[in-house]
Amino acid sequence: MKYIKPIAIAALSTTIALPVVAQDRTVGDLPIAAQMFTMRNFGTLDEQLAAVAAAGVTAVETVGFQGVSADELKALLDKHGIIAMSTHAQLADLRDNLDAVIAFNKAIDNDVLTVPYLAEDQRPTDAAGWAELGTELGEIAASVAAQDMQLAYHNHAFELDEYDGKTGLEILFDAAGDGLHAEIDVAWVARAGFDPAEFLGRFDGRLFAIHAKDNYPEGEGEAERGFAIIGTGTLDFDTILPAAEAAGAKWFVIEHDMPVDAAVVVKDGAAYLLEHLPASVTR
Repeated sequence: MKYIKPIAIAALSTTIALPVVAQDRTVGDLPIAAQMFTMRNFGTLDEQLAAVAAAGVTAVETVGFQGVSADELKALLDKHGIIAMSTHAQLADLRDNLDAVIAFNKAIDNDVLTVPYLAEDQRPTDAAGWAELGTELGEIAASVAAQDMQLAYHNHAFELDEYDGKTGLEILFDAAGDGLHAEIDVAWVARAGFDPAEFLGRFDGRLFAIHAKDNYPEGEGEAERGFAIIGTGTLDFDTILPAAEAAGAKWFVIEHDMPVDAAVVVKDGAAYLLEHLPASVTR
C-alpha cells in the first residue's frame, strides 16, 4: 500500500495527512495464482474457489482432476472468475493416461501440465538416472507441445542432491531439452541449502513459475511442517522476486503444504505479492 506523507498547507497552522491512495494495480492485474493443494481441506471445491476469489486472486494451479468432471470444474472456475494457469499432473498419469490428461485440461482452458512430485520408487539415485528421467520428460514434453501445451517440472529438496557438483534437477533439465519448463519451489530450494535467488538464475529462460512460500526459522512452525506464509519467514523475497522476474517467471503461485487457515494464506500471500512484486511485472 502506498502512502502520501503529510504535507504542510500554508493557509493552516497544522499539518494535514492526506488520505491513503490505493495502488494503481490490483492482485488480478498481476500473474498471481493459488495452488489448490493449499486449499484441499477448506470445505467444498466451490468454497475453496470462493476463498481464492475473495482474496482477489483470479488464477489457480489445479491438482489432477480435482475430483470432478472437466465440465463441472470449468463451470466453477467461470462462476468465480478464475482461470487455470497450470495443473499438477502425476508422472504416472502422464505416462499411462496422457491423452485423458490433455483432453481434461483443454476442456478447462489450461495449457500447462506440471509434474509435481515423485514417489520414492520413481526417484533416480544417481546422475544417470536423472538423465534418463530427463530424456523421458523431454519426450513427453514433445507430445504435449504437439497439442499446443507445455510440460513443466516442480522441485522439492530431493532433486537438489548433487552429483559431481551438479544437482539432479539440473541434470534432468539438461537431458530433457528446451521443451521442459521449470516451476521452482523457493522454500524447498532454501531447505536444500541453496540461495533461491541464485538458483533461479540457473533456469534463465526456462522458468515458468515459482511457488511463493516461506520457511519458519529452524525449529518453529512444526504444526505447519515449518512452512510459513510468504513474507513472514526467513526467505529474502526482496531478492527472490526480482530474480524470478529476471529468469522469466510468468506466474507467482501461492502455496503452503500444511496451512492452519488456507484462506488466510492466500489472502496474505496475495497482499504481500501485490506490494512486493517488481513494478515491471505484469500479467
